[in-house]
Amino acid sequence: MAKNKTTFQFLSEPTDVNFGGKVHGGVVMKWIDQTAYTCARNWSESYCVTVYVGGIRFYKSISIGDVIKIDATVIYTGKTSIHIAVDVYAKNFSQKEYEKKTHCVIVFVAVDPEGKPIEVIKWKPVTETEQKLEKYALRLKRAQRVLMMKWNNFLRH
Repeated sequence: MAKNKTTFQFLSEPTDVNFGGKVHGGVVMKWIDQTAYTCARNWSESYCVTVYVGGIRFYKSISIGDVIKIDATVIYTGKTSIHIAVDVYAKNFSQKEYEKKTHCVIVFVAVDPEGKPIEVIKWKPVTETEQKLEKYALRLKRAQRVLMMKWNNFLRH
């Protein structure tokens, strides 16, 4: 598999359950962070820290015992940041195809042993899909900046 992609597969377990009998959203977020971290670490070849999770969308619930597949893909890099699109899929054993359950973009910053940001290799999209994903990451980045400015203004008043 390419250095810019990571896939995890496993079964959801009874310990992942919420009060509604489905997989807890926080557990799904942990899976996302673990898979995306591995992708960021592979790309940067250094330790990385999570700095932002955006655009998370839970489409459908996941059942205990489902086969889970999580795809993480580098879609944009800044000077020190790595933006990763994550898609969570699930299926039970009677299904042939996976169904998308959750999507988000998670941003990491590569750091040195002292925790200072370090430069990362620039991601260069090649295919049309990769170019669209990079534009998507840039739109999310701009939206996040606007939201943070509004939040900061709100806090001042």
